[in-house]
Amino acid sequence: MYMEIDPLKAWERLRASRSSRPGKASSGARAKTYSTALEQAQQMFRAAEVVGPQTRPLLVFYGLSQAGRAIAAAATNLKGEEWNLVSHGIHATGYHKDFADIEIRTDPAGSAGSFVRLSELLESPIWCGDTVVPLDAVWDTIPANLEYPLTARERLKPLYASAGIGSQPHPLLTIEVGDIPDRVVDAGSREALTEFLEAYPGTSGHDGFVIRTVEGVDVPNYERSHPDAGWLTMHWAMPSGADSAEQRRARLHAMTRGYAGHRYFFPATAGLSRDLHPLMAWWVVLYVLSMLARYQPAQWAKHIDIDGSRHAVPIEKILERALEQLPTLIADAIEEVAVWP
Repeated sequence: MYMEIDPLKAWERLRASRSSRPGKASSGARAKTYSTALEQAQQMFRAAEVVGPQTRPLLVFYGLSQAGRAIAAAATNLKGEEWNLVSHGIHATGYHKDFADIEIRTDPAGSAGSFVRLSELLESPIWCGDTVVPLDAVWDTIPANLEYPLTARERLKPLYASAGIGSQPHPLLTIEVGDIPDRVVDAGSREALTEFLEAYPGTSGHDGFVIRTVEGVDVPNYERSHPDAGWLTMHWAMPSGADSAEQRRARLHAMTRGYAGHRYFFPATAGLSRDLHPLMAWWVVLYVLSMLARYQPAQWAKHIDIDGSRHAVPIEKILERALEQLPTLIADAIEEVAVWP
């Protein structure tokens, strides 16, 4: 599902927050870091707008990295010096492999690297040791990449969650779940749906879905508007006495993650313990792109060669969408971790 997001409004939100700083960024070193880091982030994003893909990932990633310092400075759950981020906290190897197969690892839990500290803050998984996550697995979890696959492999993409909560109590939380891939819709069985949803921890515990009967068998009643965009109405039973609109909305938010005003079920990809927070998925992808551009410039030039690389257009599009969508995700993350005055 394509969404139009206005980055200028997001930057207005962020700039306005600097005179009434949120959470723990209200005073002292955290206040100074919050304001300075956001100014640096905005300037880097502005600079990225006027350069091409040869250097854009450097500016976008380090802009996001500075914004991460502002998020940490505002976070009410980070005590003492925990907000002071050091090092990247994430590593990429396998640059000699196909672009989609570049390997990503993180530093261990509890370390002070930016990726680890922010992931723990946003309840997003980290992985290290023998666990390796390929780039395309993370790439596919970003809604901006729905139309830009890196390979022809089966993908685990975010599922759009649309819920008409209303204002009256109801024993069911009903969600229209969208962007279900053709392979699941075409299979048409309960078993295929159950197997597919195992990768989406937020969908666990569903109590039913709209069905139709085919040759005496009840099967999911999908609706499909265009390829890889099946929709299914699904139900979750609310606990007894907890059926108000506010309680159903709270459960929806607990099951899904927000993305620029929308809700999604995100997959727990590559065997991770849970789904990546969307800001941290962007962080992974932009980190890899920036490391390629900075330390492997010849290889980077091959990846972005519009005449020779099948990845060139997807890379161009994700860098464009980063400038459009990340300011809103940054502002939302600040609200997520801080109590605004």
